[in-house]
Amino acid sequence: MKKKLAKIGLHTEADLLLHLPLRYEDETRIVTLGRGPWADAVQVEVIVRSAEIQMRPRRQLVVHATDASGSEHELTLRFFSFYPNQQAVFAPGAKIRAFGEVRHGFFGLEMVHPRFHAVAEDEPLPEGLTPIYPTTAGVSNNALRKLIGNALKYGDLADTLSEALRAQFELPEFARCLRFLHAPPAGTPQLPLENRGHPAWRRMKFDEVLAQQLSLRRAYLARREQGAPVLQAEGLLAGRLLAQLPFGLTGAQRRAVEEILRDLAAPHPMQRLLQGDVGAGKTIVAALAACQAIEAGWQAAFMAPTEILAEQHYLKLRAWLEPLGVRVAWLSGSLKSKAKREQLAATAAEAQLVVGTHALIQDGVDFAKLGLAIVDEQHRFGVAQRLALRNKGNNPHQLMMSATPIPRTLAMSYYADLDVTVLDELPPGRTPIRTRLVADSRRDDVVAFVRKLVAEGRQAYWVCPLIEESETLQLQTAEETYAQLLADLPELTVGLVHGRLKAAEKQAVMAAFAAGEIQVLVATTVIEVGVDVPNASLMVIEHAERFGLSQLHQLRGRVGRGQYESSCVLIYAGPLGEIARQRLKIIFEHTDGFEIARQDLQLRGPGEFVGSRQSGVPLLRYADLEADADLIEAARELAENLLRDDLAAAERHLRRWLGTREELLKS
Repeated sequence: MKKKLAKIGLHTEADLLLHLPLRYEDETRIVTLGRGPWADAVQVEVIVRSAEIQMRPRRQLVVHATDASGSEHELTLRFFSFYPNQQAVFAPGAKIRAFGEVRHGFFGLEMVHPRFHAVAEDEPLPEGLTPIYPTTAGVSNNALRKLIGNALKYGDLADTLSEALRAQFELPEFARCLRFLHAPPAGTPQLPLENRGHPAWRRMKFDEVLAQQLSLRRAYLARREQGAPVLQAEGLLAGRLLAQLPFGLTGAQRRAVEEILRDLAAPHPMQRLLQGDVGAGKTIVAALAACQAIEAGWQAAFMAPTEILAEQHYLKLRAWLEPLGVRVAWLSGSLKSKAKREQLAATAAEAQLVVGTHALIQDGVDFAKLGLAIVDEQHRFGVAQRLALRNKGNNPHQLMMSATPIPRTLAMSYYADLDVTVLDELPPGRTPIRTRLVADSRRDDVVAFVRKLVAEGRQAYWVCPLIEESETLQLQTAEETYAQLLADLPELTVGLVHGRLKAAEKQAVMAAFAAGEIQVLVATTVIEVGVDVPNASLMVIEHAERFGLSQLHQLRGRVGRGQYESSCVLIYAGPLGEIARQRLKIIFEHTDGFEIARQDLQLRGPGEFVGSRQSGVPLLRYADLEADADLIEAARELAENLLRDDLAAAERHLRRWLGTREELLKS
């Protein structure tokens, strides 16, 4: 039983206390069979007339019973999954209480797979609603109710919040709320319980959010106590870089640079998240941060999740910085042995900026003097990977970047251990992108549109979700699309790039597309981020219904980077499911990445949204980021106050909600 309970996160008495019901069933009353109509699940009490195992149309246990109230109404209980000894419970004359939905079947009223038990003589009805808990195979709700009942009798229900704090935040007592939620009295309205709007739920949600905020804030403060390289410089290198750029910084970029440079000059490690919409100009901000580290006599590392993205950064940063005398090294898994040895030697000696993929964190990679670690598309890396990069130096500063805008409530909760800088302004010259939804039956129209566009001198992307045919997802693949477009557009140069190509082949195709030698590039999502070809003004996305909102927004952001009017065509195959329909509607109606991210959060929930960032972050089981934003704000403020003024109370609260499993964030 211990292992089974562990599967649902139940290790201690405190875990049992906080294992709250999903829903409730009202077994406090019995409904007679003559009542009707049968809209909700109800409890009936019947006398068994007969029970038999039938083999047609499928094997089932069929129990015929009459109303125990003495009426002539009959009810059939059907069990398609049952134990051999179950038939004995339904001996003729046995009194049974069954809970479930009554429906009108072919032979009259019936219940399929009701919850049931044989009734003892003069057995009273329950005094409260019956809680239904999340569980796993081998752990019944009855067993959970007994375990939780014992925990409520003998467990620690002392309040972790003082009476003054409860009054300040208008919160009821913890013990009273907990007992109420595990055993609501008869007559309690079920809707406020099940939609978690009851004041007792509000207390649980506040406590949960407070524990999360305490954990993250404590991790943040612990890092502030650590030492880090002081990267202070006059800004000469950054000034020279800005002077040679063909564009000026936006106000948002200037503010971001000021915040980051101030952090780098401090004696404790920077942990800053730089987020901005597609095309907001995060790379130049990161480059200016690297300039400060380099001028201060330290190295900077720049890690990206894919080889194509990492190489795009490498080429851009090298073009900006090598003319200024900065030595830039390149590390990726595809390097040949000789080149790899050369780059490793440079990293361990004279290289001032090292750009690469996960190769940067492999054994055998030694930095001479790493002072700043920059991680692009940070949500694609796990906590351990970001920590591994930091461990390549002596507690270097860390700048994490994300082109997936993070909704404010998510930033307040899951990213509360980081300082967050937002680039909320796009550089001038970004042209609006027109989004079109096109059914796959009109593919010929899209091909004609591509032909017309290329005739005007523009280029196009055509993105597919798979590389080769899949039996489970019968989608148009990149290779098939490439072959089809070669046939449909023989007068054009069509290229193909995907993740399974060798690095040199990918580089050659991307370089040819950037140079205008390839007019239509068929690709998988390897071009999702970082690719910048101003002449490309059309993005076609095949089977758009299969992509997430973040991916669709990122892909759309590959165009609109030049002076030409740009379009994104989303080809979809019906019939569409409800979630896919909502995603396409959102991406069609909105271009603001923050609004798209907010609606994406509502569709997916925080767990999927933050991805591998979850590791080490206390998850929210009960609070809702949108509906309970006010609780997050209040808990955030209280967490700071408790850690400053009442550390013992903070520790008590953390022990209750996170127990021995709390992980201080190290990333």
